[in-house]
Amino acid sequence: MGAVIKNSWALLLGMFMLMLGNGVQSTLLGIRGAHEGFSTGSMSVIMAAYFVGFLGGSQMTPWLIRRVGHVRVFAALASFVSAALILYAFAPYEFAWLALRVVVGFCFSGIFVTAESWLNDSAENETRGQALSAYLIVQMMGVVVAQYLLTLADPNGYQLFVIISVAVSLSFAPILLSVSPVPMFQTTKRMSFRQLFQTSPLGFVGIFLLGGIFSALFGMTAVYGTEAGLNVGRISTFVASIYLGGMLCQFPIGWASDRMDRRLLIIAITALGTLACLLAFWCAGSFAVLLATAFVIGGVSNPLYSLLLAYTNDYLGHEDMAAASGGLIFINGLGAIAGPLVVGWMMAQFGPGAFFLFIGALLAMTSVYAFYRTFRREAPTVDETGVYTPIFAAGSPVAAEVAQEVAIYADLEAENATDSKPPYHEGTFK
Repeated sequence: MGAVIKNSWALLLGMFMLMLGNGVQSTLLGIRGAHEGFSTGSMSVIMAAYFVGFLGGSQMTPWLIRRVGHVRVFAALASFVSAALILYAFAPYEFAWLALRVVVGFCFSGIFVTAESWLNDSAENETRGQALSAYLIVQMMGVVVAQYLLTLADPNGYQLFVIISVAVSLSFAPILLSVSPVPMFQTTKRMSFRQLFQTSPLGFVGIFLLGGIFSALFGMTAVYGTEAGLNVGRISTFVASIYLGGMLCQFPIGWASDRMDRRLLIIAITALGTLACLLAFWCAGSFAVLLATAFVIGGVSNPLYSLLLAYTNDYLGHEDMAAASGGLIFINGLGAIAGPLVVGWMMAQFGPGAFFLFIGALLAMTSVYAFYRTFRREAPTVDETGVYTPIFAAGSPVAAEVAQEVAIYADLEAENATDSKPPYHEGTFK
């Protein structure tokens, strides 16, 4: 891990500061939108706009990089993000925020694609898994720490928008001034939806539903907190608990994933998440219960992407994994666009508690479908499955492909180790 930090410290530091800005953005807008008199329905459309831009950016950025190169794309998108974060406060109007969220989502997607290309290029096969883990931890820590920046100033003023704009602007200095060479860039053509569904119905359906879960958590949590009457400090702690749970539960779930039928693990954690959502709905008046359930919901939802990706890989050859990851990212993006729209409508119709009912319903659907799939085909043995590789649910196609490279390398290493073992002869050991 020391070698990874030495080679990638500039990128990791820059990504931490980027996630500070991005993590504050969604929470701050959820709080500020209520102050500006935006309805829950309007805020749901505004929050969904980020994922529209993000999905578009993941498709367009490779073309931009091939035309003008990593550095120019990185710097241009950075300037757009920094300007957009200031303009939120300058133009607190629904249509303006809608347009700005599309721009910010597009730019952050492109920034992630570029940064993750550098990360992949700076790592060796032996350290790529460690690099991806460090990258995940930095992203999650950035979002968690970001929530407490909200307490530094009044969300109804300009100061917080200036702070996150400055944080994003400064984040590019260590990256662009580092001595890392510009990597070669290439992406794999994604697998068709039909091929993906035929390969892994559970992976296909689960990733789509998870897109709705993740976008609701990332975009609508602060809207829920505001509607439920929480103050800024409690909203910050509530959001932080979700991502803290996601960070701390990622590796225990990964450890279990490599040692059992992954469908059973998916059933267990999604059922646990469903129960946590119901408890949060019934006991919304207790802030302690709210924090505990937020930790559990984040703890099962964030690792679920990596778990579904690993499960899908169990039915793929090495040559198809990268193509499958691109298709799954796109499916996840479609679910993410729909998530805030549906939960926003539910909250407008049935009150803020519908936030938990929406997330609980999607987790329950995933659990039930995974249970159904256990009767449709035999699970591969533990020895036949690939490794679990942690990845943030909002990762770009490049991060997903890096995760696939880690899985492929681990599989090949395991196969080589098996092939190199001497044959066993009865009576050798006493």
